[in-house]
Amino acid sequence: MKPIILQGHERSLTQIVFNSEGDLLFSASKDSVINAWFTSNGERLGTFGGIKGDGGHNGTVWTVAVDSQTRFLITGAADNTMKLWEIATGKCLFTWEFLTAVKRVAFNEDDDTILSITEQRSGQPSIIRIYKINREEPTLQTTTPITTMTLSGSKATVALWTPLSEYILTGHESGKVAKYDVKSGEEVNYVDDAHKGEITDIQSSPDGTYFITSSKDKTARIFDSETLEEMKVFPTETPLNSACIAPLRPYIILGGGQDAMSVTTTSQRAGKFESRFWHKLFEEEVGRVKGHFGPINTLAVHPQGKAYASGAEDGFVRVHWFDETYFRSRPFGDLEPEVEV
Repeated sequence: MKPIILQGHERSLTQIVFNSEGDLLFSASKDSVINAWFTSNGERLGTFGGIKGDGGHNGTVWTVAVDSQTRFLITGAADNTMKLWEIATGKCLFTWEFLTAVKRVAFNEDDDTILSITEQRSGQPSIIRIYKINREEPTLQTTTPITTMTLSGSKATVALWTPLSEYILTGHESGKVAKYDVKSGEEVNYVDDAHKGEITDIQSSPDGTYFITSSKDKTARIFDSETLEEMKVFPTETPLNSACIAPLRPYIILGGGQDAMSVTTTSQRAGKFESRFWHKLFEEEVGRVKGHFGPINTLAVHPQGKAYASGAEDGFVRVHWFDETYFRSRPFGDLEPEVEV
């Protein structure tokens, strides 16, 4: 599994995402630039924003999301703005302005609605806003959300849509996991102590019936999307920043490491800067992939399960295409599941 190393950021990575075909990867970073890459060879397709950019961000880009048609990109940043980009041209089509930083954005299943989470800071509460996207006239967007959810308790750090886009699942700074009704904005279910520390990432299974969270409490957990019931726990000895679920094979991938302040005094092995593969059902660690020189901040898996990518504090993105042995291995031993996992 020789990695393709993507070098196009001057500072640490914050989020990476594949498009729905898996041929492109989008990366966001603290250097205020968003890059688009060809996953087959690591060539850079283009850049959104930056010094020479057209209407780019002026601060850390915390989050990036791409629609299923690879037509539009949404980004959120520390400059208190959310931006809509046209992927084909790299142009910024529209900018939403807020009072605090935008920490997470996401497209729904139909690509016609987006969510944004703004940070709780300077007396402002953490707010989740839902916007309809005008795909016909993309430069004419509304600044009025169709639903606003003002969070009174712990602030939300991450979120995703459920299938059919009726609900939003959120992870919070306190370790809480919650479920919100998109139409009413009401909290319909929650687990206060899902984690014992801040939830750093939330990613869905391929069919959306369950999801995985990673946390500073050194665990990743799988929950049922309908009931929020905890299904699996994956304990590690290092804070986790990201977790994703591999399609086709019964594995999850975890990434993290000690924070940047401790990195200089820690060896690479002790810092745990590896991508860690766990068996999803048996809750056992099955392998590690080394390479980064700093904590892994973000993980993404190819939508068809052919590869995965990691972005780290060291400013590099590594794309790993799985070799044949990964698909030929028998993860259940002599047992063969009756259905594809």
